[in-house]
Amino acid sequence: MMRRGGAQVQTGGARGPRRSAALHHPAVAVAVQAGAVLHPAADFRQCRPMFRPVTLPLWLLVLILLFAAVTFASHFLFPSVRWFFRKRMERAVARLNTRLARPIEPFKLARRHDMIQRLIYDPAVTQAVVEHARREGVPENVAFEQARDHAREIVPSFSATAYFTFGTRAAQWLSRALYRIRLGAFDRAALDAIDPDAAVVFVMNHRSNMDYVLVTWLAARTSALSYAVGEWARVWPLAPLIRAMGAYFIRRRDRGALYRRVLQRYVQMATAGGVTQAIFPEGGLSLDGRLASPKTGLLGHIVEDFARHSRDVIFVPVALNYDRVLEDRVLIGAAAAGNRRFRVPLSKIAGAVLGHFAERLTGRFDGFGTASVSFGRPLSLSEFLGPETPGPNTAGVVARQLMARIEEVMPVLPVPLVAGILLDASPLPAERIELRVAARLAMLHGRGVALPRRDAARITADALAILRRRRLVVEGGEGIAPAPGAGPLLAFYAASVTHHFEPARLAAPRPD
Repeated sequence: MMRRGGAQVQTGGARGPRRSAALHHPAVAVAVQAGAVLHPAADFRQCRPMFRPVTLPLWLLVLILLFAAVTFASHFLFPSVRWFFRKRMERAVARLNTRLARPIEPFKLARRHDMIQRLIYDPAVTQAVVEHARREGVPENVAFEQARDHAREIVPSFSATAYFTFGTRAAQWLSRALYRIRLGAFDRAALDAIDPDAAVVFVMNHRSNMDYVLVTWLAARTSALSYAVGEWARVWPLAPLIRAMGAYFIRRRDRGALYRRVLQRYVQMATAGGVTQAIFPEGGLSLDGRLASPKTGLLGHIVEDFARHSRDVIFVPVALNYDRVLEDRVLIGAAAAGNRRFRVPLSKIAGAVLGHFAERLTGRFDGFGTASVSFGRPLSLSEFLGPETPGPNTAGVVARQLMARIEEVMPVLPVPLVAGILLDASPLPAERIELRVAARLAMLHGRGVALPRRDAARITADALAILRRRRLVVEGGEGIAPAPGAGPLLAFYAASVTHHFEPARLAAPRPD
């Protein structure tokens, strides 16, 4: 035992030298001077390096805290927040489904990541991956990653909140801001009789890019629609919004066998899952105003897979027509050039938008006329096929049948009606145009065609007001005639209803 400054320090044994060295440690010296008694069994924690203070730069401390916060958030906070909001969304969707005629199916509400995984591990897709790797001479894992990229490009990320809170309201506002909206032919009894478990597919003619907006709003009380959208919309910030609305992107060109298989399986899985869809069998906008020959791309995928699931598929024909198509001059220019490249300079678009706002601010904007939507007779695929299974030509037959039903209910609007009259005979006084309008309406009366809910005088006045405002007609001593260079535009509008006045159609028996 050794006494120092009144403090007793016990030492002894073979550990004496090491204990003596420890006594020279500054912390021990302080303890001794303070009168503390250090027992030989003390662990000297204060002397170990791991308990010594460490000096760090401030930026490193901030970085460590940031990494810790991110780790905590990703492992504890974010999952809880996601769970909370997903539960809220599920309750909101459950309330929403009570108001919809066709509730949103679970397939549409699945997480995008889960849908991508389900799609790329589908047996048909994995077989296509193997064939693609063999054909292109690449490893299968490379081909699999290409399939994953295709799936990410196609699969949407539907948000019920974005669709019903923002999307449908924006669609309603825009439609009413530009057009006078009219519902044409509409057989409510036939639509209400559709099997609630069937997959409904709205098949529409493609007249304008406003088609998406108009039908989204009008079908909002029925269900959430899933569209196929072209590559033109794959730009920020449009692409995330369109995906949130439930639309999926498809390529018009550069589509290999692997891409086609991934797209095919997604469409077939959505149909088997009961997702309400909307497709344009023409494959693009009409360049001349007429209905184009149908293509059997997406429609063929749906028909081909019909025998592999128990759900019926109901096709609902939808006909759209406008007094003013926003892209009419662009479409006519593409038709004259012989291609479908719609390259509009950004300056021209900006000028048109600014001019429109100027008209609104000055009170000179009087609308673009009427936009009308008609619903044709639904076609049940199970009833159409009967006991037969779909063959290689079935999709073409179904497509032609649907286009014929669209033609039957194509709305007749003032501008197309008067444009056709002016192209047939001009110049004509306004009174003579009115008489011809009345005669043509009488021809179509009772044939199930959607006609304007106005008399001939009002129809003529409304159509001429729009044509004058666009400087498509001129007035002289003999009456009203097409303006120089206005022929292609008038023909574009007249072509949308010309089929109603074909002799064979007028001679056919009137529908019951």
